Amino acid sequence: MNPVNATTPTAVDLFASALHFHPGGEVRAAERRMANGDSGSWQLAAFHAETDADVHADHWEMHPEADETVCCLTGGARVHFRPAGPDGAADTDEMVQLKPGTAVIVPRGRWHRVELDAPSDLMSITLPSGTRHEKRAETR
Repeated sequence: MNPVNATTPTAVDLFASALHFHPGGEVRAAERRMANGDSGSWQLAAFHAETDADVHADHWEMHPEADETVCCLTGGARVHFRPAGPDGAADTDEMVQLKPGTAVIVPRGRWHRVELDAPSDLMSITLPSGTRHEKRAETR
């Protein structure tokens, strides 16, 4: 994909690419980097998800460099947070319900995962540098 920047006015399909907000104010449409983006740029990405597999509901995710905002555009989703205790031990995780037009801010360094209530269009905004994923342990 050829990067597009503001000097070339054109519509950007946010379901096919992402917007990268670079230090110094430059914005480019380019390939999504859902993990380990090393450019130092913030990423805005939209995606359509039909099933929990599309949002990797079986994995925890964590962004060590910055907060993440997860937005629900259509459908519905739940964002689960791993307990923040010293060993992550607890009977249940915390959960935020998202309906169309709502968002949740995931704190920097907080493990989280998404589950769908229905097919959904979601958007995330974060600094993907250093993003980590961890397979979710089987439920007890």
